[in-house]
Amino acid sequence: MPDPNILVPAGELTAFAARLLDALGVSQAKSQLVAESLVAASLRGVDSHGLQLLPYYIEQIEFGDLDAKADGHVISESGSCLHYDGQNGIGQVIATTCCAHAVRIAAASGMAMVVARESNHFGAAAFWAQKMSAAGQIGIVMCNASPLVPPWQGKEGRVGTNPICMAVPGGEEKPWLLDMATTTVAAGRVFKAKLNGQPQIPANWAMDSEGVPTTDTEAAFKGLLMPLGGYKGSGLAMMAEILCAILGGGAMSIELGGIRIRGKPMRASQMFVAIDIARFLPLDEFRARMDRLIRIIKTTPPAKGYSEVLVAGDPEWRMEEERRKSGIPIGPGTWKALCDAGARLGVAAPGV
Repeated sequence: MPDPNILVPAGELTAFAARLLDALGVSQAKSQLVAESLVAASLRGVDSHGLQLLPYYIEQIEFGDLDAKADGHVISESGSCLHYDGQNGIGQVIATTCCAHAVRIAAASGMAMVVARESNHFGAAAFWAQKMSAAGQIGIVMCNASPLVPPWQGKEGRVGTNPICMAVPGGEEKPWLLDMATTTVAAGRVFKAKLNGQPQIPANWAMDSEGVPTTDTEAAFKGLLMPLGGYKGSGLAMMAEILCAILGGGAMSIELGGIRIRGKPMRASQMFVAIDIARFLPLDEFRARMDRLIRIIKTTPPAKGYSEVLVAGDPEWRMEEERRKSGIPIGPGTWKALCDAGARLGVAAPGV
């Protein structure tokens, strides 16, 4: 059976995404930032946080649920702590500002913690943690999200997928990069299956509206996501909620909107922690020690049925290398949504 996906070069997708946002009156700098963040996720194979999000971002702007002109402002800065109000601006714009503050404060003080409230979906958390690791710092990022996940033993959504991400500077080995939802999978993977007409999803991804595990895409789409590791995932999701929304004075739990909910701002909260490695040991020594740890882990004899042992980030680095060469596969439903948005906004899709 032929692959229904459409292969598009990363550069063409970035330009197309930026033009779509330009057509809505978003500034070129902001449009380019959003486009780059989404394409970066698609390149790494994290399609749930890639180009499939753009039509929803566009709707948020069109319906006035997001203020594309807002830049946010600093509420307070004290020592190594900074509190930020995103003023319902574009999530990627708020995140890049907060990352810059975190890097600046950590360079001066050794560590920084920046918490933003009243923000929006910022794409993949890895994009922001990597900005801090590129500055020679350990970057840790968390956020809260739409309440699509029930607490353990519940059957109504109360928390989000609330990701936890950590990035470290790389050495000779590829950098270690952990970016995980506190659910078995990100919500976007269920939405991708629905959008692209896939009738079944793998077991343990989701539950129906009664909290019963299901592999039926339609039931999952109308139902709930599965907490990662049961009660442990619920605990991790609440940890992220506390560090982002509770601490930042932002919307929490059922107070949040979402990128697929019209008539209500999302009101997401985000947290950025930067740790200046040089305060503990020279950066080169840290990189060498990380390389050694990665080699120790990866040289573990593989279990039966596996050919190798991987560490966090390995599958995504490999996928990025492949997709930079061959193009990014876009599912037919996602491509139609992008082309429909282009037709509505007078922006031609790239020829494929």
